[in-house]
Amino acid sequence: MKIVMFGLKGIPFTAGVEVMVEELGSRLVKRGHDVTVLVRPHYTPRSLTEYRGMHLVHLPSIPTKNFDAISHSFLSVFKSVSLNPDVVHIHSTGNSIFSFFPRWFGIPTVVTSHGLDWQRAKWGKLARWYLKMTDFTTCIFPTATVVVSRRLQTYYHEHYGRSATYIPNGASQVNRIPPDEIKKYGLAGNDYILFASRLVPEKGCHYLLEAFQKLDTPLKLVIAGDDNTDREYIKLLKKLAPPNVIFTGFIKGKLLEELLSNAYLYVLPSEIEGLSVGLIEAMNYQNCVLVSDISENMEVIGNAGMTFKNKSVADLMEKMTYIVNNPKYVEEQRHASYQSIQSRYNWEEVADQYEQLYTSIQRSH
Repeated sequence: MKIVMFGLKGIPFTAGVEVMVEELGSRLVKRGHDVTVLVRPHYTPRSLTEYRGMHLVHLPSIPTKNFDAISHSFLSVFKSVSLNPDVVHIHSTGNSIFSFFPRWFGIPTVVTSHGLDWQRAKWGKLARWYLKMTDFTTCIFPTATVVVSRRLQTYYHEHYGRSATYIPNGASQVNRIPPDEIKKYGLAGNDYILFASRLVPEKGCHYLLEAFQKLDTPLKLVIAGDDNTDREYIKLLKKLAPPNVIFTGFIKGKLLEELLSNAYLYVLPSEIEGLSVGLIEAMNYQNCVLVSDISENMEVIGNAGMTFKNKSVADLMEKMTYIVNNPKYVEEQRHASYQSIQSRYNWEEVADQYEQLYTSIQRSH
């Protein structure tokens, strides 16, 4: 089967959609499928034309906040049709408006909704209106609609009366590794709290910094992440940060693996999510986790970890204080986190479900 995917920045990358495409696409290649991923050259080096068996095709875009994704997807939909695939797989709701075009040419299309993008704080009124409108096209235009969380499945059913196929993200088998590169930050292991995500307002890092300021602990706080679209927000975070906060910037590879392997606690205070790949990975690395009590985060953690009231600095500080003062609880939660993820999120099962979906829409198209 020949599959073309677009609607992401590029691979290899450590963000949610990009991780999903990399893990899914590489597994489909191993099963004998031909997978082409359309990428943006300012995220993927032009010299990289193949990765983990997937063909990478570079298409330009207008690299601004409002036009980067949509300009790339506009070119991608024409390119995808020219490649004459068996299935076109489009990622993110904002790109769903293009999914009718391959169908005109008799090509089945899948759109995966990774979250409700219009809820993100960075968008202005016009962009937010457009993204909210594409919730509707996500349900109507493609041959099949996929969602990564049960909450999204309920949302599309309640608002548009449409059934979406639930296929979550997955987790790979990983090995925890001892501290090495993180020593350059003065970290020895088990001596820091970790936040690893994009530095945008909806991820709630400002709540974490405000709570950490009031926390009586020798632990450091590591903020691992960056975002080129909101530099003012990052400046605000650095103003809020006391001296024992470490900003690593964007990281990946061994350094990220070390941070995930050796944290005392992982905190995700996000206001909105689709299904957090970062949270899944943190739990997969046997971390005790503390997350905001939004339904998407609660869906991921299951019976493991602890929650605090969304946007409440006071409740976040109270829960952090308990966890910091109870290392026995942390050790218990490490095992619970790992078991919770391994029992529910598996990339091989994700690949099975997509493979079955592609086959079924080919037959019915």
